Order: sequence, then C-alpha cells, then structure tokens
Amino acid sequence: MVHTGQHYDVNMSDTFLSDMLLPNPDIYLNVGSGTHAEQTARVMTAYEKVCFQSMPDWVIVVGDVNSTMACAITAKKLCLPVAHLEAGLRSGDRTMPEEINRIVTDTIADLLWTPSHDADANLLREGIAAEKIKRVGNIMIDSYEMMLSVIEKENVPAELGVDKHQYGVLTLHRPSNVDDQEVLRNIVDSLIETSKMLPLIFPVHPRTKNHLKENNLLNKILVSSRINIIEPLGYIKFMSLVKNAKLVITDSGGIQEETTYLNIPCLTLRNTTERPITLTHGTNKLVNTKNIIHYVRKIIEGQWQNTVCPEYWDGKTAFRIVESLKTVIGR
Repeated sequence: MVHTGQHYDVNMSDTFLSDMLLPNPDIYLNVGSGTHAEQTARVMTAYEKVCFQSMPDWVIVVGDVNSTMACAITAKKLCLPVAHLEAGLRSGDRTMPEEINRIVTDTIADLLWTPSHDADANLLREGIAAEKIKRVGNIMIDSYEMMLSVIEKENVPAELGVDKHQYGVLTLHRPSNVDDQEVLRNIVDSLIETSKMLPLIFPVHPRTKNHLKENNLLNKILVSSRINIIEPLGYIKFMSLVKNAKLVITDSGGIQEETTYLNIPCLTLRNTTERPITLTHGTNKLVNTKNIIHYVRKIIEGQWQNTVCPEYWDGKTAFRIVESLKTVIGR
C-alpha cells in the first residue's frame, strides 16, 4: 500500500488510516501540497521509483485526486495493468481539476470499477470497451457499514453541545468556492443567514481556513456565533456528526453519497456534480448562495425527497472488487 502524502493533515490523513483499522502504508511518498502540476509531477517521480524497486502485478488507483491520475499514468508508461475504483463519474465540467483526473485515468485504465449505472453509461459513451467495465457499487458505503458499530458509540453532537438532528454540518474546500474573495464572501454571508434558522458545525479544511483568514472572514463567522468552527475530524467522529445531522451543506463529492445512503438532506454548493445519481435517487440538491436559504427552510419543514438507494450500495463492494481482481489475474 502506497500513501502519496497528497493529503498530509493529520486529521485528514493519518487518523483515517487508524479509524479504518488499516495497516500503516508500506511506502509513504510524502508529496505534500503545491500546484496541480507540482503535486502531480512529484507523485509521478516518486511512484516511478517505487515501481522500479518492486514491480507490482496490478496498480489500483482510487477516486479522482491528483495522485489517482499520476499513479495511473506512471504505471501505464511502465506497461503495468491499472484498475480504477470509482470509475466513470462525470460532472461535465472540465474546469474542475478532478474531472480531468477522472477522464485521463479512465481512458488509460485496464479495468474500471464503477459505483452506479450512470457511470457505466458515461464510459460506454466515451468509447470504453464494455468488457473493461465492472459495476461493483460504492466503496464508501463499505467503509460506513464496516465502522458503524464504532460510529454509533461516538456522540460528537453531545461533545459539541448540540442536540441530535438539530444542527447542520458544513464542509467547504473547492477552489471555485474558496479561492475567489468575492465568491467566498458571498458564501459566508449566505451561510451566516442560513445559520439563523439552524446552527451549523463547520470542520474547516486547512486551505479554507487560510482563505477565510486572508479575506478577514473568519472573525465574521465567529462573531455570528451560530456557526461553530472546529478542526477537521477523523472519519469516525465526522460520520457520527453527519449521521445525527438535520442536513449537510457541502461542496465535497463523497458526502453526497453518504447522505444519500443515510437519507439525510444534502445541499451541494456547486453548479454540477459528478454524482448525479445522488440527485435522481438520493437526497442531494445543487444550490447556490441565492437559493440555499429557501432549501434549508424546506428541509426544516420536512419537505424533502427520500432516498431510493442505488444498486450495490450495500456494504459489499469490496467483496465484488476482490472477485473481479481474482478473475482478471486468473486465480
């Protein structure tokens, strides 16, 4: 297991490994932050050395971060077979760095493990051979089900002094939302207004926190008193917080899926999503600063759609992945 170090904050990296009862990585590349080009280049250079030292039989890459694309490209340049988990997700927005990572990775992968039928359709439309595509379901639901008993023992709302189902969870980190001063200011203003209806718990991403400070917005949030800014949480504590929330406001990807599974209303502060099945089958809704208050009010009043859980979002995705891999390597 190779940990690139792209996500290097302790609460956003190391804690997740221990929370998931995963072993320490065999190799840690310690890549750290940087521009997209710098980060991708460092991953490729470091991972190529790993491959030369101990040539893998297969390379499995997950998701859509820079490390996903970088390791996939490196492996294919060495003629190694690549499997991509969470393949086929598309937002249609190529200004998103993750969309480029997804498209490139899927184009060169040998085996594409998809979470849902719409992902299959995306790949087929792009000319990917059907025999390369294997729908396995949503691996994030496996994570949740595996750790559910531990999550249920936590009571993070009580630790933070809020009643269950009487607060919202807020996450914010996408460059399109936090890098532009005017955009970020508008978001903060709308969230402060939203919090007057429902208090918000905000585990703040390090980059987001820096931008809030730089634009003199952090104190504005703190003064409002209805948005509780806390440090990033490990997986178990974070899911304890989400599981007991009235709603979630986010610009993340995975939370759209988790809230769909948990039947918790989700408001996604984006114009597009690479997980449209959470809109058609789940509790997710794309929102902006102009209409978010309207949708929060609808949720509080109980006027929200319920989940129709997609096929294979059942906590057994990992088993299907193992069987798929056994088949392709002939074991």
